[in-house]
Amino acid sequence: MSGSSVLFDAPGPKAKRLYLGVGVLSVVAILAALWFVIDRFNAKGQLTAAKWKPFLTGEIWTQYILPGLGGTLVAAGISIVFAMIVGVLLGVGRLSTSAWIRIPCSVIVEFFRAVPVLLMMLFTFALYAFYEIFPPERYALAAVVTALTLYNGAVVAELVRSGVFALPKGQSEAGMAIGLTRSQSMRIILLPQAITAMLPAIVGQLVVVLKDTALGYIITYEELLRKAEQIGNYKSNLVPAFIVIGAIFILINYLLTVVAHRVEKVMRNRGRSAGGPLTANPIDQPGGIAPIDLAADSGGVSS
Repeated sequence: MSGSSVLFDAPGPKAKRLYLGVGVLSVVAILAALWFVIDRFNAKGQLTAAKWKPFLTGEIWTQYILPGLGGTLVAAGISIVFAMIVGVLLGVGRLSTSAWIRIPCSVIVEFFRAVPVLLMMLFTFALYAFYEIFPPERYALAAVVTALTLYNGAVVAELVRSGVFALPKGQSEAGMAIGLTRSQSMRIILLPQAITAMLPAIVGQLVVVLKDTALGYIITYEELLRKAEQIGNYKSNLVPAFIVIGAIFILINYLLTVVAHRVEKVMRNRGRSAGGPLTANPIDQPGGIAPIDLAADSGGVSS
């Protein structure tokens, strides 16, 4: 069998050498840029041991990092829950046969997908402050949660809609064949499969929610990025502070991804085992019935 695929031919020796050369040059360029940045930071005294020493004290963690981490997780957690609820509702609404439901849901989804998250944060922050909808100390949190919920809810709605459309048409037809209504087929058959299939994309969107909480820095929300600036101003070590906070973001996102992948694996395994193995021999199952050999039986019938 040839090494070519449907989309492209396998690279020959010359192309392989070209790819190798480009890869080596790219690695060298990245290392050179990294060395230049580190050298500049070191020349400014930002990478000395004294700049990193404050992170070994309890004050920085209890007064800055842990409160900022709590603010980030609170905003992300509330936004994730609301975004999933809003996303599923809008996604199902866009699949409705009623134009009175489908068209408004489509307009809402397309509008909030197009508006930048930061613009929504600034607008809702000013709106809440002007009308005093929340206590003053909650303006920033409410604005962050509102903006992240609206934007990510619209994205999740589109993921749900595309996930349902990607399912075979026979799924909904089978539901109707056994007497289920369209809404029951959507709730019992289509949505669980669509959400399971789109879970990797949904996980990626949850990571986006967590990272976008840093935009709350602009409206004075006390999250990790703002705490990093406070640490840098307090200890004159802005670069190490941003490096530490960046490492914390990477760790949190990695843990979130691991947990979500485990949930995805459990859901997929549960879906495969719900109907039992399709190739199992019935006679091997408790109470099973041995298969009937029709050819043998027809030969044994007397004329």
